[in-house]
Amino acid sequence: MDESPGWYLLVASAASIAVVGVLALATHQPFVFPSLGPTAYIVFATPLALAACPRSVLGGHLVGVLAGVVGLLAFGLWGVAPDLEDVTWARVGAVTVALALTLSVMTWLGVAHAPAGATTLIVALGLLDTVGDLVVMMAAVLVLVVVAAVINRVFGTATPWWGAPPGGVGKVS
Repeated sequence: MDESPGWYLLVASAASIAVVGVLALATHQPFVFPSLGPTAYIVFATPLALAACPRSVLGGHLVGVLAGVVGLLAFGLWGVAPDLEDVTWARVGAVTVALALTLSVMTWLGVAHAPAGATTLIVALGLLDTVGDLVVMMAAVLVLVVVAAVINRVFGTATPWWGAPPGGVGKVS
């Protein structure tokens, strides 16, 4: 990695978010959503951390999306338009169940990725709640993971291909 991590983060995050941004522009689909920002920070600032490995990033966001759907379905909110100013008891229940599921299931599966909690709330709040939106969200996460892997390797930054590095953080075989 560059001797100036701030410059590296500037270049790497700009390049990666530009790629998903261009996909959003070209397809008119929600390839850019708030939890991609903290995901980009983690994969570039701490590429050897468990939370930065592709398994955790993809697994965490998938858990978040699915838990958000469970929350919506459990409280009869699938397809109900979001309203962040007039929150109902059903919405409180949906976000509570969804976030609690996300955090616990990520832990149980060993795919802890904090930004996935934001993904969960995006879904459980109904901001992105069609099957198509959810597929696009996961596609965007996949694109970000692939672009990050390429950028990190081009710049000589050690990064695992899938799971946590053997022997723990800081070691790559």
